[in-house]
Amino acid sequence: MPITIPDDLPARRQLEEDGVIVMSETDAVRQEIRPLRIGLLNLMPDKINTEAQLARLLGGTPLQIELTLVSITGHVPRNTPLDHMDAFYRSWEDVRNERFDGFIITGAPVEHLAFEDVTYWSELQDIFNWTQTNVHRSLMICWAAQAALYHFYGVQKQLLAHKAYGIFEHRNLAATSPYLRGFSDEFAVPVSRWTEVSEQEIAGIKSLEVLADSAETGLCLLDDARHSMLYMFNHLEYDADTLAREYQRDQLQIPANYFPDGNPELPVRNNWRSHAQLLFGNWINEIYQTTSFDFV
Repeated sequence: MPITIPDDLPARRQLEEDGVIVMSETDAVRQEIRPLRIGLLNLMPDKINTEAQLARLLGGTPLQIELTLVSITGHVPRNTPLDHMDAFYRSWEDVRNERFDGFIITGAPVEHLAFEDVTYWSELQDIFNWTQTNVHRSLMICWAAQAALYHFYGVQKQLLAHKAYGIFEHRNLAATSPYLRGFSDEFAVPVSRWTEVSEQEIAGIKSLEVLADSAETGLCLLDDARHSMLYMFNHLEYDADTLAREYQRDQLQIPANYFPDGNPELPVRNNWRSHAQLLFGNWINEIYQTTSFDFV
C-alpha cells in the first residue's frame, strides 16, 4: 500500500522515481480504511533529504501511511527554506491535541551540547511526555534516542575521542524480537555520531532490552517496553551517498568500510537497504497489530 504525503512535497518525485507508490491526498480519502497516522519531528539540518529517506521506508510497507511533518514550535531552521517549512510542516503546538499511531524523532547536529543547553530542550521534553499519552509507539533516531533515554532514565551520553563514522557490522542480539524479524545474525549499519551511550550505563534498567550492538561502535538498537519506544542510535535510513555528502561537507576522516578501497572517488554500494526496510516494516507492523482502529 502507498504512503500519503502532500501532493507537491519535493520528496514525492524522488519516491515515485524509486518505485515507491505514493497516493494523492484526494485518492486517499476514498479508501474505506483508516491509514496509520505517523508523525515525523524532523530535527536534521537537511530536512528535505531526510523526509525522502524516511518516507521511502514508511512507504515500502503494505499499509497505507498518512505522514505528518512536524517542527519545533518557533524554531527557525538554518538549512531549509522557510517557504518549505511553511508549506509542509506543522508546529508541535499545532498537533499536540491530536493522536498518532506512530511518531518518529530524528537526530540533530547538537551532540556537543549538554541536553539542557539545546534551545528547544524544554519543548522536546514536553514532546517526549506527550508521546506517552498521544502516541501508540515511537521511534527515536540517533541524538533523539540519546535525548529520550536521558529524559526518561537520566542516562547520560558520552563524548567519543573520535567520531564513529562509517559502515559497521552489528550483531542481532534478540532474534525473537518482533522488530528484528527477518534480520540476519549480523548486518551492516551506517554510523555517524560524536557521542554514545554505553551498555554499562543502562545495565539494570529492566524495561530496556538491547536488540543490536557493534563491537566497534557499541549500542545500536534498544527496545523500551515501558515507554513504547524504540531507540536507534545509528542511521539505517541513510541513502547510499549520505555519508559521502557528509564527508565532502566536513572533510573529516574517511568513513570506515564505506568507499571501495577507501577511495572517495569510487561509487558506494548500499549493503544496508534491505535491513532498513525490514526494521521500518517490522515497526509499522507492530503498530498495526496493536493500535486501536478508532482514535478517542
